Parts: sequence; C-alpha cells; structure tokens
Amino acid sequence: MFGPARTLLECERVALNFMQRLSGVATTARLFAERVMEPAARVLDTRKTMPGLRALEKLATEAGGITNHRMGLWDAILVKNNHIAAAGGMRNAIERVRPLGIPVTVEARTRQEMRDALEAGAERLLLDNLEPDEAADWIREINGRATVELSGGINLDNVRAYAEAGADYVSSGAITHSSRAMDISFRLELV
Repeated sequence: MFGPARTLLECERVALNFMQRLSGVATTARLFAERVMEPAARVLDTRKTMPGLRALEKLATEAGGITNHRMGLWDAILVKNNHIAAAGGMRNAIERVRPLGIPVTVEARTRQEMRDALEAGAERLLLDNLEPDEAADWIREINGRATVELSGGINLDNVRAYAEAGADYVSSGAITHSSRAMDISFRLELV
C-alpha cells in the first residue's frame, strides 16, 4: 500500500484492527475446516458475530473454507421451542412458516421433539447440545429423513467427533465470537 504518510498514519489503526480481526476469524474457520476434511459434514458459521461486522465476518469465514449459514432472520427460519409453544405445537409452527418459501430448520432438544418434527414433515433438524455418541444415535434414527445440523458446545477439540457422528452440518459460534485477532503490524517506509 502506498500514499501520503499522513493519510496512511491516520488510517493505520482502523485498517489494522479490521485486518487483525478478520484474519483471526478466517484462521479459526480454516482450523475448523481442516479438522473436518474427511467426514462428509460441512462446517457452518453462525449469526454470532460482532455488531456491524456480520457481512465482513461471513466473508472471512468463507475465505477460511467453511460454509456460511444464514445471514439473518430474513433468509432462513429457525423454529425453536418458544415458536413451537406460541404456535400451539410443532406441526402448527412448521405449517405457519412453510408458505414463506425460505429454508426452515427445526431445533430439537429432546428425542421426542425430533420425532415430532419428523412427523410434521421437517426437512432440516438442528440437534442442540448433544454429546457426539448421543448425536450419532439420533442421526441413525433419523435415517436420512431430514438433513441434520449439530450445534451447541462445538469447538476445535470436538468438531471432528461431531462430524463423524454422521451429521450433514456442524455449526459453531466460536468461529466468530471466540476468534483471536492476528498480530499484524504496519511499517511506514518513505520512498
């Protein structure tokens, strides 16, 4: 990069902060992707991003080699326990959002919720806060009737075990919310 010294020095800290943060996110994403290279599961980022930086952090995770999850509440729906309660049940919740024409994922925290979601025609399930062996057991019961995302407590130490459980996707908020900024410096040289 080149330009007037004053301009470069005025912009240095902001530019470095962005580069350090986004490089840290991309590096963390790459580490997750490398841990899950052989199992068929794809690693997803989440919406747990820094305020105002979602679009940039999503670009960084993609540069790191993982798949972007939804950007917000407008491009995909996640039906959670409160939505199910407000709609009067699993089937009602799913039927209310289907006409919107965007992808729908149903969170299942218990085996019964998983069964209810499948019975109601859920095409994608989010299984949350399971141990890898428990997740593998649930996935065997699902038996391809829905795509499966595993989430909750997934980190670099256990992501491979979750991927090997047979999920289609594993997602981790740690990719963005716990990434360490890279140490990048700026050195001015006069030419």
